[in-house]
Amino acid sequence: MPKSKVRKKSVYTAPASDRRTPVKVRGGGPSHPLYIAVMLGVMVIGLAWLVVNYIAGPSIPFMNDLGNWNFAIGFALMIGGLLMTMRWR
Repeated sequence: MPKSKVRKKSVYTAPASDRRTPVKVRGGGPSHPLYIAVMLGVMVIGLAWLVVNYIAGPSIPFMNDLGNWNFAIGFALMIGGLLMTMRWR
């Protein structure tokens, strides 16, 4: 049976790194203190909305008119604050 020919592999050379132009990455500094205050404020307002709804909801006219929408408003405010934490640095 004939032997197969030995194949020679070429030596690997890494691609040149100077082909790409350097890209400047935008530096993300810390968040503004006002952003942090608004973020925490929105979460606390949402929590306060739910607490007031449970304690005194039927005696407050506009909250009584909203009915179960009070839960949606309170949770939406809290979720809005939690979504703001994703941009906080």
